[in-house]
Amino acid sequence: MIKQSLMRGTIILGAAGMLCKFLGLFFRWPLQMLIGDEGVGYYQMSFPLYMFFIAAASGIPVAVSKMVSESYATEDYVRVIQILRKSILLMFILGTGFSAILLIFSKPIIHFLRWDNKSYYSLVAIAFAPMFISIMSAFRGFFQGMQNMNYTAVSQVIEQIGRVVVGVGLAYILLPRGIEYSAGGAALGAAAGGLFGGLYLIKKYFDVRKDIHIKHTPDNKDVLSVLLYIAIPVSIGAAVSSIMSLIDSALVPQKLLEAGFTFKQSTILYGQLTGKAFILINIPLTLSAALCASLVPIIAEYHILNRKLELVSKVDLAFKLSTVIALPCMFGLYTLAHPILELIFPGQSSGFNILQYSSISIIFIIIAQTSTAILQGSGYYILPVVNLAIGCFVKIIITLFLVPIPHINIYGAIFGSTIGYAIAAILNIVMLKRKLHISINYFQVLVKPLFASILMIIAVVFIYMNVYNYTMSSRFACFSAILLGMIIYIILLIIFKIFKYSEIKNRIIKK
Repeated sequence: MIKQSLMRGTIILGAAGMLCKFLGLFFRWPLQMLIGDEGVGYYQMSFPLYMFFIAAASGIPVAVSKMVSESYATEDYVRVIQILRKSILLMFILGTGFSAILLIFSKPIIHFLRWDNKSYYSLVAIAFAPMFISIMSAFRGFFQGMQNMNYTAVSQVIEQIGRVVVGVGLAYILLPRGIEYSAGGAALGAAAGGLFGGLYLIKKYFDVRKDIHIKHTPDNKDVLSVLLYIAIPVSIGAAVSSIMSLIDSALVPQKLLEAGFTFKQSTILYGQLTGKAFILINIPLTLSAALCASLVPIIAEYHILNRKLELVSKVDLAFKLSTVIALPCMFGLYTLAHPILELIFPGQSSGFNILQYSSISIIFIIIAQTSTAILQGSGYYILPVVNLAIGCFVKIIITLFLVPIPHINIYGAIFGSTIGYAIAAILNIVMLKRKLHISINYFQVLVKPLFASILMIIAVVFIYMNVYNYTMSSRFACFSAILLGMIIYIILLIIFKIFKYSEIKNRIIKK
């Protein structure tokens, strides 16, 4: 199997992720039109629990990716197959166990978190997803460890298509019974997507398995212990991150009630935060996730082979890609929050201020994710977990104190998340310098992309205002400004020599 470079792997996974986000509009847009902010609020209340499972189990595919990359680099092909088999077993146990817990304890969970009882149907529906997603995730870790992102990318698209078709179809069919039933039908789409994506990866594995000429793979308990040694801290770190969403799910609706809002008002505000702002913020985070997925196996290989120069080069490139992704998205979502929501959700642009302030967190989230991937790829599994836990603790304190204040309300949760991720990102960078003795070139990594982003957003605002004055169409002006802004930004990256054409060509073709 042909290995792919960091930039090429990131582009492949990033393109697939962006396509999935585009396809997701065919899920999110009709869902918003069908059930509104209130129904989306019911759907989103159950979603953090599902994402908590994804995060809690995410350590295993990351560990698989790292271990497979190291074993493949040292040509230990028997161990490669052993790693995959053990990971499938672990993921199956985790997935079916979590599904059973959600199904059995759904009503007590709703009562404990003080959710609206109408969110019950979404919670029961989403409970079926972990058992399918778990198997698919193990195979994704295997292919990422082989440093070939094609199969993972295709599985992501298949998963999203299944989620859109089944989820929207069931939401429409069940709408006459009530928006709570419709929200439950939408949630069931996650299980369908996991099933379809998993079946595709299983088929591709058997195709690839033919090229690995191994007749017998004996059982090796050492593989399981190493897998758990890596996976547990990575999973804890990802779980801590998803706990930030769970904190919002558990605390924000309660604290909004204390601020004087009704159940319906708090559900609508929460729906605007998680069903609109978070959805759009997750677009640049999709590119960041693609970068991290490509980064871990490459860092692991260079680290185990003690190739210091290549390691430093990849760290520098990773941070540069991070800021090049984060900064223009942050400025764009902040500046065009209202027209972007009007473009995606016609007539449903309420909550654009929530999107504006939420966008500030993008740069800190992406830097935290990238630095975590570098540290864990280098064998430091616990440090980023501790740093993220510190940020999470600060986020809880801020949320508890600010959200109940009536004139701050939900913006307190946004501020808490931003500060929490900023703390985690700063601590990770400090640890990178101490443990790996790597210094970041801030002029190349931060200052140049910042200048390019500022010039780009000035041009975008100018284009939007002029096109709007000429056409009187906010949607057309917004689309035109975003499209031309992307072109202008790419030109500025070349002018400022952030990336040279020759450098991009070599890093896409060569490893």
